Amino acid sequence: MKALVTGSGGFLGMAIVRRLVARGVIVRGFSRQDHPALRELGVEHFQGDLGDAEAVARAVAGCELVFHVAAKPGIWGPYQDYHRTNVTGTENIIVACRHHGVARLVYTSSPSVVFDGHDMEGVDERVPYPRHFDAHYPRTKALAEQHVLRANSPQLATVALRPHLIWGPGDNHLLPRLAARSQAGQLRRIGRQRKLIDTIHVDNAAEAHLLAADRLAPDSPVAGKVYFISQDEPIEIWEMINRLLQAAGAPTVQRSIPKPLALLLAWGFETFHRVTRNPREPRLTRFVVKELCTSHWFNMNAARRDLGYRPGISIAEGLIHLEAQVRGARQAQGF
Repeated sequence: MKALVTGSGGFLGMAIVRRLVARGVIVRGFSRQDHPALRELGVEHFQGDLGDAEAVARAVAGCELVFHVAAKPGIWGPYQDYHRTNVTGTENIIVACRHHGVARLVYTSSPSVVFDGHDMEGVDERVPYPRHFDAHYPRTKALAEQHVLRANSPQLATVALRPHLIWGPGDNHLLPRLAARSQAGQLRRIGRQRKLIDTIHVDNAAEAHLLAADRLAPDSPVAGKVYFISQDEPIEIWEMINRLLQAAGAPTVQRSIPKPLALLLAWGFETFHRVTRNPREPRLTRFVVKELCTSHWFNMNAARRDLGYRPGISIAEGLIHLEAQVRGARQAQGF
């Protein structure tokens, strides 16, 4: 079998690729940049832009299974950039799958597609999309997710997964940003209420994607469905952040500011960046403030029942592995 993984050089994409290779699957990758690590794994790599329908079609041709992991992340930038990658790119994947007779499509979504700025405590997949989004990323991911679910048919079985806050060894996004801001003294707790969140270790997230692919077929219970996936270990948000920072050898967050002040500062940063047309992400946005002041943990019953999903690596085990990887990287660099 040949499988395509978009975003194959990224954090989650690479973890999925490694599992597929270990299974003996012929893997093809698609990403914007070249990744030598993929060639070392024997992966056939296609380089291109998801917004380019012809490039996407070339990558999909000859595959029987597609993992669509790639997306434009972040919380700042022109809407058209997010739409081109996250919405148009997903539409291009669906069209190419239909044209080339791909039987299964596993899509990586995000719990942010249903975040309305309020606590999400034990919610399941029945929670609706919000009427308003505070950032372009969740808005465009929600549109893309809906395209994928509507595309489910007897010819193309589709499923969407919503992993929350992926972390672990090899993280090139979440932990480096947290550590850099912590080192610069820019991190503050927002508010004093204890809010619980779900997270997911990258290996658990990758395994969930393979479980979904294994069970995906036109007549299966997972076809046309969406699933939250997480550690199923809700933890206080700042405790988790500090444990990640400790694993990275970075200072933990001790000082705090009130939520109203954080929202005011975020509004100021956003306004300044818009007026000055600064393309860089502001130090703080209202979307991030709301994320850091609300609970985000989810009901795993559907994933357990339909996917057979059980987190194989606990938070405690994952943090041990992460700290060992960080320590090894530093020793290799002579620190």
